[in-house]
Amino acid sequence: MHTIFVHILFITENYPPEVNAVASRVSERAAYWLRWGHKVTVITSVPNFPRGKIYKGYRNLPYQVEYIDGVRVVRVITFIARNKGVIRRLLDFNSLMISAFLASLIQKTPDIVVATSPQFFAAVAGWLIAVRFRRPFVFELSDLWPASVVAVGAMRPSFGMRMIEKLELHLYRRAMAVIALTKSFKNDLVARGIPSKKIVVVQNGVELSMFKPQLKNQELNKQLGLVNKFVLGYIGTHGMAHDLLNVVKAAEILKPEDDIRFLFVGDGAERDMLAEEVKKRKLKNVIMVLTQPKDTIPDYWSLCDVSLVHLKDSPTFKTVIPSKIFEAMGMGLPILLVAPKGEASNIIETDKVGVWIPAADPEVLARTVIDIKMDESLMNKWKKNSLNSAKLHTREIQAQKMIDVLDAVVEHKEV
Repeated sequence: MHTIFVHILFITENYPPEVNAVASRVSERAAYWLRWGHKVTVITSVPNFPRGKIYKGYRNLPYQVEYIDGVRVVRVITFIARNKGVIRRLLDFNSLMISAFLASLIQKTPDIVVATSPQFFAAVAGWLIAVRFRRPFVFELSDLWPASVVAVGAMRPSFGMRMIEKLELHLYRRAMAVIALTKSFKNDLVARGIPSKKIVVVQNGVELSMFKPQLKNQELNKQLGLVNKFVLGYIGTHGMAHDLLNVVKAAEILKPEDDIRFLFVGDGAERDMLAEEVKKRKLKNVIMVLTQPKDTIPDYWSLCDVSLVHLKDSPTFKTVIPSKIFEAMGMGLPILLVAPKGEASNIIETDKVGVWIPAADPEVLARTVIDIKMDESLMNKWKKNSLNSAKLHTREIQAQKMIDVLDAVVEHKEV
């Protein structure tokens, strides 16, 4: 399968037991790399996302090492901040950059250094560490940062943001390869002068050993009051990029439809605001559950009739493919995508796994929910197509494509 075995040093802000998209993506691919004979060291922070509260059993120490499923995980001290507030988050990001670099000083020399966004300063650390080791640097691009920060309104265009963009372009140029999670990301970089030949698109995926069809967890179903209800599930980060207030507004329109429920599972910068809106509007059709351990997430998916994937109405999010799309496919669920028309909607429509509607229109969302609920035949087709499509987007396929790029870089071959 591989001509060489490499030692990969990976820089990421998030890693299990955190359960967001970055943590899942990095750890699940690493499991395959280990299985194939490679060595993986991860430098990351103490688990605290998204509440900015350190997980039980951990302390924010300058340096600590643990092994998770065979991966050597180096945790460094950072400024712990909730996923909310620009200044505090920037302090968090920069502290990881500094601590990760310092931790690299006592690591064995790797064959290659990889860093993943959207935490942009983790990528800066990756580049600096690669320079220090005189080893190739690979940038995994999962978000067009800082453009996405401006898109959600967290920061405005400014001189500072222009300087960050210059640093962003510098990292792309210095990287021996850029692994982009979407075709749109690659097109954006090429339009800004980054050579196409160094950019490889490796789309996100799903770990089918975990996310697969299963019977409803009846105990959980009763506990959440979802028995005999038509359930639309949103499972993931409740952030500024997701505009879930639009869903709450649609839920208010659907108040008279007593057999419809919206299930939110997760946390994030807008979670408290959403909970307050649900309370203020007296919505009994919205059930909110805080972030759950990764191994219980399939139980929550099992309660859903439809997976709801939601993004803010901004041109930047035309380029994004939310990872929960692939989890839903693995579970064999129809997908209702509410987002700007773009790369994610192309997957939904091409693979015929659900329906896309425009963002920021709660009335359209409410009507679409009723239409889906009434068309059992169409839902069954979407379920079947989801399962078939999931086989084309597995984590193993993603891990294979990415390790091929890393092998090529180490061997000084064209990616």
